[in-house]
Amino acid sequence: MTAYKKNDKEFLQNMVAQVRRDIVRMVHQVNSGHPGGSLGCAELLVALYFEIMEHNPSFDMDGKNEDLFFLSNGHISPVWYSVLARSGYFSVEDLATFRKINSRVQGHPATEEGLEGIRIASGSLGQGLSVAIGAALSKKMNKDNKTVFVLMGDGEQQEGQVWEAAIFAAHQKVDNLIAIIDANGRQIDGDVKDVMDLGELKGLEAKYKAFGWNVITCQNGNDFDVLIPSLRQAKDLTGNEKPTMILMVTEMGNGVDYMMGTHKWHGVAPNDEQLELALVQNESTLSDY
Repeated sequence: MTAYKKNDKEFLQNMVAQVRRDIVRMVHQVNSGHPGGSLGCAELLVALYFEIMEHNPSFDMDGKNEDLFFLSNGHISPVWYSVLARSGYFSVEDLATFRKINSRVQGHPATEEGLEGIRIASGSLGQGLSVAIGAALSKKMNKDNKTVFVLMGDGEQQEGQVWEAAIFAAHQKVDNLIAIIDANGRQIDGDVKDVMDLGELKGLEAKYKAFGWNVITCQNGNDFDVLIPSLRQAKDLTGNEKPTMILMVTEMGNGVDYMMGTHKWHGVAPNDEQLELALVQNESTLSDY
């Protein structure tokens, strides 16, 4: 387990570099996985687990009296697995089993093997917000004042279930819920605006406000100086009878120069040479698995 160091930007940056190393090594070793979105959300997951959330790596499935996180866009599992391992939920060595037969560290998060930190199977897009709402309402019923977080993709907003859930959360005043959209503007088939236009950032902001949500626009989710204040602002808004949405602008493939600026690394693994380039660009004082 890596010791927490609150308010230590150097520690957080070093952790992000290590998480990026984990991501590219995991997908390279099996020539399968989703590095682009994983890299783009490295800062978010590190910020949540090492700076923002109150959580317990000893892991209780019910998650009573702790903040919970759900990954709706489950294909970016490499970043979540890395952060869970680095924050003590399971062994870092388990990352070497990613996507291998009989591994607990499956390509999409799964629950049947009991991997610590994972509370739902995810990756069937559009479902995570509904689950997070259920968890948040459960906390309210149990008089548990902690917060539920859920991450979705911007392409995922093309799913109808997301909007049914958004209406329900506002109507039920689920104000212990913080949803986050990874607004990188890209999905597997190209730019979101070309596949099914959502009005980009301003369109999503207008939609969620119209649906009765608090909306925070984080203009750079790859910069802790912008991201962490947005997350803290969202936490400050809990308890005001509205769910909160963070629209988080990121760069797919962030930190690996040849993966940035394109959707092509959504679900493609680097080859040997590309892996070495990515590792050189992300030096860390922590140890690889």
